[in-house]
Amino acid sequence: MAKDSSFDVVSEVDLQEVDNAFQQAQKELVQRYDLKDSGAKLEFSKHDKNFTLHAPSDFVGKQVVDILNTKLVRRNVDLKAIAWGQPEAASGGTVRIVGTIVMGIETDLAKKINKDIRDEKLKVKVQIEGDKLRVSSASRDALQSVIAFLKKADYGIPLQFVNYR
Repeated sequence: MAKDSSFDVVSEVDLQEVDNAFQQAQKELVQRYDLKDSGAKLEFSKHDKNFTLHAPSDFVGKQVVDILNTKLVRRNVDLKAIAWGQPEAASGGTVRIVGTIVMGIETDLAKKINKDIRDEKLKVKVQIEGDKLRVSSASRDALQSVIAFLKKADYGIPLQFVNYR
């Protein structure tokens, strides 16, 4: 086999599924008896890829985050893809919580993943290409070993393996 096989390691989130989960959470926020008149408000910006939650208290804010997380899990969106910030005091005695959707692999994390793969002593080449990694090798078994290794490791973001050729 003269031709190398390869695959890409990416971290992507389906924004349409996130939007669907957001719409379902909005609906539940209006319908649930304990949250109906609480004044909690949830916003989602597809352009900025973040959630903004305004709640009258930290407790209500955590309830709304829990509702949204439940809807995201049902839509097969990995919760590692959303980085929730600390609750901040906002005007009128309310609390603001911002959650950012993490897409792409940062350069520092890509270098760490690259080093971890090299430390496994597999005969593969790893290239960092922007916000993804390309892993190539003459042996498909080596590529399968890299995928198995990366699935076991936890880097704090969801990893997907695409373009396997």
